[in-house]
Amino acid sequence: MAMDYSRARGAELREVTDRDHEGQPARAVIATRIYDTDRRDLWDALTNPERIPKWFLPISGDLKRGGRYQLEGNADGTIIRCDVPEALDVTWEFGGNMSWVTIRLAPDGRRTRLTLEHIMPKDDAGEEHWQQFGPGATGVGWDLSFLGMALHLESGGDAINGEANDAWMGSDAGKAFVHDSADGWCAAHIAAGENPETARAMAVRTAAAYTGE
Repeated sequence: MAMDYSRARGAELREVTDRDHEGQPARAVIATRIYDTDRRDLWDALTNPERIPKWFLPISGDLKRGGRYQLEGNADGTIIRCDVPEALDVTWEFGGNMSWVTIRLAPDGRRTRLTLEHIMPKDDAGEEHWQQFGPGATGVGWDLSFLGMALHLESGGDAINGEANDAWMGSDAGKAFVHDSADGWCAAHIAAGENPETARAMAVRTAAAYTGE
């Protein structure tokens, strides 16, 4: 079945905030979206190694609490919490940096609200990257993943076609999605107290990095 990108969208709510994590100062990029399915099905899509590649990336490892996972060509880490069907916490280890991703599922009538937090330490390792791109570097990526999940669910469980997805990403519509996402994270950044001019410059650089413009 051909995927329908005509109503493409990522997160419905975006937030950027400072917090302490494990006793250290950190930043959190928070994205929320409601999906038209129940918690059990959404949990299965998030954790079943046969379904994860259909909307995200191939995954391997010992997929249980305390186990290690590896996303092909991307992050690896440890599964810290796995409470079916409502809470998943993992470390996110990529490029020599450590961060954390938490996912919460909550019922919303017959639908399910997914809230994802990507928590990054305020340290020298990631500061240069943050000052260049801000929250959009992480946020746009998760918006694209949220879109992938929606396409997977709306198609009845089909896998996203890689060639078709790449073609869409290179199209005017795909680039517009990235720019809209970057603008959304810019707005969330400004709402969190960032200087508007600084936040907009970060968003422009983020969109350019994702689109190759």
